[in-house]
Amino acid sequence: MRIAIASGKGGTGKTLVATNIFYILSERGEKVTLVDCDAEEPNSKAFFNTKEISESQVIQKVPVIDSDICTFCGKCVDYCSYNAIFLLHDRRIVRVMEDLCHGCGACLVACKMGAISEKEVSLGTVSKYSVNSESTIIEGKMRVGAYTPVPVIKASIKKSNNSEIVILDSPPGTSCPFIHTVSSADYILLVTEPTPFGLNDLKLSVEIVRDMRKPFSVIINRAGLGDRGVYNWLETEKIPVSMELPFNRDLAAIYSKGEIVSAVRPDVKNKFEMLTDSVLTIWK
Repeated sequence: MRIAIASGKGGTGKTLVATNIFYILSERGEKVTLVDCDAEEPNSKAFFNTKEISESQVIQKVPVIDSDICTFCGKCVDYCSYNAIFLLHDRRIVRVMEDLCHGCGACLVACKMGAISEKEVSLGTVSKYSVNSESTIIEGKMRVGAYTPVPVIKASIKKSNNSEIVILDSPPGTSCPFIHTVSSADYILLVTEPTPFGLNDLKLSVEIVRDMRKPFSVIINRAGLGDRGVYNWLETEKIPVSMELPFNRDLAAIYSKGEIVSAVRPDVKNKFEMLTDSVLTIWK
């Protein structure tokens, strides 16, 4: 089963939820993998003592244009949907802007002169770490300057295929990285906070997962902070609330030290155990 922990905005507590569910399952001896899909700023590994098992590069092929063969006809520019090829026909200058290239290969099809070849460029890395004999963490990390983390996210999720239970710690927002993460999930937990900003972004993420026809529920973090807007909207939309975590200075302090809250607070551990059981029951 793949469980995605997602949100329409950053800072709502996705990693808090993902790491605590992973901790609960690890304690039970389940074969579980936590995949940190926030490839721009991964941090799930920081909460555990880990040992690196492997690291691999995420490679993309980008075009190389031989200006001695090129006729500067401009067909490669016409075929490129991402404006990644710059051409000054009169000055006979053509350049590939690698940070915009998506590696689709359309320019190779366009060029009839054989002036375009390809080279490999690293978009980032996927690292695998062991926590214990049954639990692993996979961390995708995008190369600085790469145009998108999506290929790194896809490679990270693919590496988790051998696990019985996979926890996907999704990137923030509702753009392509979010969509590619939750699209592979069997169940989605949307984390929000009871503020107008939290409600706005929750509505966006709910719209997306409903379009995907994915089963989901909502976790309200920092309950007691803000107003009743989130609760009223969830009630109107008949969306279930799986868990609430209070707006509490002690919990924030524990988390800020890089500690697992469930390992320190039995009351919070009980909440996460009930949450985990409820999600696994839906799966089974």
